Amino acid sequence: MAAYDLEEQEQISELKAWWEENGTKTIALVVIVLGSVFGWNGWKSYQYNQAGEASALYGVVMKAGGEGNAQQAREAAGRILQGYDGTAYAYLGALAASKVQARADEPKNAETQLRWVIEHAPEASVRDIARLRLAAVQLDTGDASAALATLSVQPVAELAAGFADLRGDALLVDGKTDEARQAYEQALAALAAGGAGNPYREIIQVKLESLGGAK
Repeated sequence: MAAYDLEEQEQISELKAWWEENGTKTIALVVIVLGSVFGWNGWKSYQYNQAGEASALYGVVMKAGGEGNAQQAREAAGRILQGYDGTAYAYLGALAASKVQARADEPKNAETQLRWVIEHAPEASVRDIARLRLAAVQLDTGDASAALATLSVQPVAELAAGFADLRGDALLVDGKTDEARQAYEQALAALAAGGAGNPYREIIQVKLESLGGAK
């Protein structure tokens, strides 16, 4: 092999000097970059697996709901909350399970599921759905005061009519007829703001007329 000329020797010397000074840093940087790539891929794979497992359990909740199996629905939802509470299936499963518990006349279990959603769901609309269902459960058990407390927050616009209507029901149970009438009027106003053609309007109108109509 031909000997290196002077210029090549100088370049090799400079390369050696650079490597001695920066080689370790370069290797560390490569390791960090590769680690980040594999770490990110691993994290994405983990999330995918989590979602898949949570989805399977959610399917169990839904199947149990269709069969009226409150215990199976509760247990499957509990497993989602324990192991997959960072997925959307957690609050979806809790909402679904709470409906099964309510139908099975297990209000305490339904309340537990709904309170979890209220405390942990990231979307305001989902939290308000849980509040509306919780208030309905409370009212069904005869606790109108608890229902009114649950409905005391300002809901998202899409649920304003439902909140006002159920508040009217609770006020009526509580013997506050005038306030119940006002709540039903608010419910009708909220429905009017959302557009015509809502069959829910007729139900509220009947409730209002049973109290003597609007004033």
